[in-house]
Amino acid sequence: MAVEVVMPKLGMSMKEGTVSVWNKEVGETVNKGESIASINSEKIEMEIESPAEGTILDIKVSEGEGVPPGTVICYIGEGNEQVEEKKDRDIQSKSKKERKKISPVARKMANSANLDIDTLVGTGPGGRITKEDVLHALPEREEKKQEEKKQEEKKQNETEHQPINMMRKTIASRMMESLQTSAQLTITLKADVTQLTNLQQQLNETAIARYDTKLTITDFVAKAAILSLLEHPAMNSQYHNGVLETFENVHLGIAAALDNGLAVPVIQHAERLTLIELAKSIKLYGQKAREGKLLHDEIQGSTFTLTNLGAYGVEHFTPILNPPEAGILGVGTMYDTPVYREDELCKGTILPLSLTFDHRVLDGAPASAFLSTVKAHLEEPISTLL
Repeated sequence: MAVEVVMPKLGMSMKEGTVSVWNKEVGETVNKGESIASINSEKIEMEIESPAEGTILDIKVSEGEGVPPGTVICYIGEGNEQVEEKKDRDIQSKSKKERKKISPVARKMANSANLDIDTLVGTGPGGRITKEDVLHALPEREEKKQEEKKQEEKKQNETEHQPINMMRKTIASRMMESLQTSAQLTITLKADVTQLTNLQQQLNETAIARYDTKLTITDFVAKAAILSLLEHPAMNSQYHNGVLETFENVHLGIAAALDNGLAVPVIQHAERLTLIELAKSIKLYGQKAREGKLLHDEIQGSTFTLTNLGAYGVEHFTPILNPPEAGILGVGTMYDTPVYREDELCKGTILPLSLTFDHRVLDGAPASAFLSTVKAHLEEPISTLL
């Protein structure tokens, strides 16, 4: 008997999965445990392994098509085996529905004009479709066809339509949920990271030689944010069902830009990591995100998120909260500018910071205090090493 291969359910919130690519075609043989297809849902891309040895008898879901969990996507069995699909009782019941009442003349006219009888409205006794009903529907159908043709030509000339993949749908849904379910406010300031860039250069000689890891500004900002969250636990909170939850541990989300969307891998218990360990984790999860190899547990449970648009030349921006978190820190591009130090004008390196927070959880003053603490750690970078 043929074996059904179904779309798996990757997490409680999954509503749809998409077949990214089929590795096998109908008629090809497969071994048990062999990869037959790649699927994606939300921010996860994973391989589907064959549950049995045999031949691909039929593929029910095409590449790029999204289906609910539990949907049969293909059948595997013996080479000459016939697939017996389960009958849908609803479809059977629909086939037995009562036919519409229509006069013989009206039926003949409708068939000649290729009119769908189910679309006609009968004005005769008991809703019977008459000759006049068919004659009335003919010009309306022609007008509708012409209008549809004009609209289609207009769309083809003006727009290009592309299907939205599952990741884009998920991002759109979560961003709308974020804006509709929280009171978001963004504040900004600038940190003088001249000392930090000097320290970074000094440490990288040892970091590369001893740990095979290069320290980036993002690594230092992440460490400063973690230390600041421990000092200001209200920012490491969330508002849920009328209850304020504050977390003792920092599970740091690091937003990673992908070719077709965005992923936010989570570094669990980030407060326990040294600067080098944190840098290695950020690089590891960033690489897994770009390769589509993040596991479901690796994108869940963040309490605060960091996002960096500095590589694109952006200074200040308005990050959107990653629900249900209370804060997200945006990092802009560094730039050199004249600054005063002890009444002396000299060159300084500035790093723009943008903090979006949930005003239901905390007010502007404590949020500003948190952001000022981040700035203090960056301007006295030795504190990130202690």
